[in-house]
Amino acid sequence: MSIDVCAGCPVRDRALCRCLDDEERVVLTGLCQRRRVAAGETVMWAGDDSRICANLLSGVLKAVAATADGREQIVGLSYPADFVGEPYAAEIGFTVTALTDAELCTFPRRPFERFLEQHARMGNLLLQHTLKALSEARARMLTLARLSAGEKVAGLLLDMAVRAGTSAGRPGLEGPVTFELPMTRGHMADVLGMTIETVSRQLTKLKGAGVIVLSGARTVTIVDARGLRRRAVAA
Repeated sequence: MSIDVCAGCPVRDRALCRCLDDEERVVLTGLCQRRRVAAGETVMWAGDDSRICANLLSGVLKAVAATADGREQIVGLSYPADFVGEPYAAEIGFTVTALTDAELCTFPRRPFERFLEQHARMGNLLLQHTLKALSEARARMLTLARLSAGEKVAGLLLDMAVRAGTSAGRPGLEGPVTFELPMTRGHMADVLGMTIETVSRQLTKLKGAGVIVLSGARTVTIVDARGLRRRAVAA
């Protein structure tokens, strides 16, 4: 893979490798392989040997854990520029599957670990990303435990709007903004610990209040960003 490919990378300024200079990036790209996956395709299986890490270039992935009764629970979402995988872990902790068509820049785990050990800036940035993911996981636990159904759905919409690259979720900035939901209502229900019917009811309430407009199965327009943030105030 050449440095010219990196020059056209859609997440170059946001991904983990943004801290590298051109010479360092040439070395890293020598380890890299681009991989395209279709929606529904599994990238990593929980319990398998940890063989790869990756930067997500496009699309959305879900991390899934199996419950004791065999059901699946979405425990995390990855968006473009996110890092996927667990360096220094011998075994994969969660199954990672594509929610949408996606493209990844993958690295074999052990050579990637050696690269991290030789490039402290990138190792420090990975630590920051890991701590941020831990903080988000703790916030998600609070969401599931304390918030109302309306607050949960409003908060998730804001999060998806921000990660989709819109400004609607940022304080002081208003809609309308339109984006495609990266997941079905069933997936939203899994993330929030709710039923599909409850998610649908809350979306209908937001639509009836003039906060959002729903077009088709996946297209959402946030008409009243301030109102949506107000409904997610506890999130």
